[in-house]
Order: sequence, then C-alpha cells, then structure tokens
Amino acid sequence: MTSALRIEGGNPLTGEVKVRGAKNLVPKAMVAALLGSTPSTLRNVPEIKDVQVVTSLVELHGVAVHNDPKTGELTMDPTNVSLANHADIDAHAGDSRIPILLCGPLLHTLGEAFIPDLGGCRIGDRPINYHLRVLEEFGAKVEKLPTGISMRAPSDGLKGAKIHLEYPSVGATEQVLLAATRAEGKTELTGAAIEPEIMDLIAILQKMGAIITVETDRQIIIEGVDELKGYTHTALPDRNESASWGSAALATGGDIFVRGADQKDMSTFLNVFRKMGGGLDIQDDGIRFYHPGTDLNPLFVETNVHPGFMTDWQQPLVVAMTQAQGVSVVHETVYENRFGFTDALVRMGATVQIHKDCLGPTVCRFGHQNFKHSAIITGKTPLHGADINVPDLRGGFSHIIAALTAEGTSNVTGVSVISRGYEHFVDKLQGLGAQFEVLS
Repeated sequence: MTSALRIEGGNPLTGEVKVRGAKNLVPKAMVAALLGSTPSTLRNVPEIKDVQVVTSLVELHGVAVHNDPKTGELTMDPTNVSLANHADIDAHAGDSRIPILLCGPLLHTLGEAFIPDLGGCRIGDRPINYHLRVLEEFGAKVEKLPTGISMRAPSDGLKGAKIHLEYPSVGATEQVLLAATRAEGKTELTGAAIEPEIMDLIAILQKMGAIITVETDRQIIIEGVDELKGYTHTALPDRNESASWGSAALATGGDIFVRGADQKDMSTFLNVFRKMGGGLDIQDDGIRFYHPGTDLNPLFVETNVHPGFMTDWQQPLVVAMTQAQGVSVVHETVYENRFGFTDALVRMGATVQIHKDCLGPTVCRFGHQNFKHSAIITGKTPLHGADINVPDLRGGFSHIIAALTAEGTSNVTGVSVISRGYEHFVDKLQGLGAQFEVLS
C-alpha cells in the first residue's frame, strides 16, 4: 500500500476516472448481510480499505465471503455465524469505527457482541454514546471492559423502542435500522439522518424482508420481523469521491469526466460548483467537471446534513477556493474539528484564517463551544510545494489536490489513509496525467 508520494505540481488533471459504490454505504451493506438467513450479493463494490476491514471482521464471525475485485461483486454467506475472539476483533478492526454497527445484527444472531476501542479520522469528537444509548433502548446490556465494550441481549431478544436523536447522526441512524429490523415490535425513530446512503441501506433491508416507512420530518418507522433473507443489490455510486475529483479539476485548471457520478445525489454540490464558475457537462453515465479558463468566483458555503452541502465535500473544495478571486467563507456545522488540514495549505502559500465564530446566517451547535469551525479563504493565491503529512481521509485527498495545484515539489506522507475511501487513487492520478513518484 502506497504511504508516500513526491508530487510535481502545476499540471492540470485531464482525463477520465471511474467511481464505484459509496464508502458510506458498502461496509454497512456488508454488515446488513449478518441479519439474513441466506447469502447476500452486493455489486459495484470498490477496492478500498474499509471493505477489507469489514471482510475480515465478518469472516472472524464465521461469514463466508467471496469478493471478485474485477467485477465488483461480493457474496456473503452468514449461515455459520459464530462468536469471535476479542483480541482478533481488536487486531482486525484497526482504526475503523465500523465494528460498532455489527452489534445489532450480532445481538440478534448470537445474543452478544464485542467492540474494541474505536479509532477513525480525527475530525471531531464523534462519540459512540449515541450508539450505546440506542442499543440500550432496545434492551441490550452494555459493559465497559479494559479492552473494549461487551454487550448482551436479554433472554427474550431485543425489543422495539421509541428513539429520538438530538442530532441527525448517520451512524446512529444506521445503528437503529440494523437493530430494529428484527427487534420485537415497532421502533419509532425521530431526528433521523436521511442521506442517500441511508436510503440505499433501507432499500437493502426492505429487499431482505424488513418493513420500514420513511415519514416526513426525519421520522422512520420500523416494524420488526422474525426473519430476514439475503439480498442482491447494486450499491449507489460514491458521491464523495465524485465531488473530490470535481474539486481537483477546478483547483488544477483541469478537465475530468467522472464515470459513474450521479447527478441526483450531488445536486447541492453541483450548484455550488457552478456558482464558483466551474464547468459541468452532466450525462447519464457520469459528469464532466472542468475549469472553463476564466476567473473562479468566491463563495459562502455552509455544511449541513442532507440535503445540505455535505461536510465531506468542503475540504477538497477549500483547495479550489484558494484559486478563486476574492474572499470565500466556509461555515462547518457537522464536525467541530475539520479545518486542521488548512495548516498545510497556509504553509503552501494559501491565505486561510480559522475562526471560532459562526460565520453564517445562524448560530450552529458549535457557536458557544470554543471550536474553530469557520474559515475565511482569500484568493487567488499561488501555491508552492511543501512537505505534508496526511491528517485524515478527506483532508488527505485535499492535500493531494493542493500538491497537484502547487508549483514545485511536495513530499506527501501518510497517504495510505486515503485508500480507506478512494479506490486505486494513485492509478487514477497517473491516468489523469499527474506527475509524481511513489516513495514507499
């Protein structure tokens, strides 16, 4: 796995890349297969680290997995689900936060579950208290151990519950869906996340036999059933990767056709991209993102839950904003610590100021908590090469974009984390004409 790149910047990225299934859906769809009594088949599966991690975790629990990377088809047979050794779970989970989502299905199937201390990208607190509270609402007994957290289902199984999320957390919503489908009785969830990946997970569960109704005002009703079967499903394309390549085209003055990009799940990003002055050619089989050769416009952007501007879109776009004429403002309302990546941009010549104030029309939940969650980007500023260490998945890809935009040489380390969510990104960069050398 590539861990360091020496990049020669200043060259536009041009050509075509292909995106496959969404990182924010595929691992969760794999977990859902644990709920079925028969095998499941998932298509359009990308070769990313998160898929490898979940494959290892479900195999530890007795699931037979066959993955064909060339076709992107993955089959999972949960017939022989069994308990796994705690140390093995810890070793295979690495820094992934996916293990928490295995708990509901395992509590239904085995009556108990274990998760190690969880890692993940350092972009904010991302507490698991939502998850634990949800599982306790269903009747699970949670016990903190020195090595992690152990859970047990009551002797008569999990029961439906009325659950309200104070914030529409994607992970907590997934936890409710995975736990409620086989819980006895009805579950009423309010304050739910309604991202496209959530809707695709609901579609998978419905194929398996679940009864799930999505109401207005972020309310989801799940009527528990005794048994679920396996599914056959094609994962929706990764809108995050698609937007990242779009930002890369804009920042480098390039022209990239993203095959597989889907307009309907990216409409908010496409509107912002066009307002910045970016060129779009939206087709049935993908989207062409290109720099039209004129000055880019500064913008105000506020991240929010779906259908708002996605938080994962802002970091790559900030790099493009450094190349716009004038002052842009980004107000981050989803994660409280997502601007750490801008330190490297400043060292590369960007003018970026980070503020604790809510630089938006309304005060968000971080407004009085002393978090630096707003950014002012003043452009256009020429970027120059620098030595960079990747902090997290989206910030890391943003650093790659910045290095490609900059004049001169950049040494970028820690890039292996990018493989968590970007399939074959080094090969794709090469196909787009990027000039770089793999150091390790």
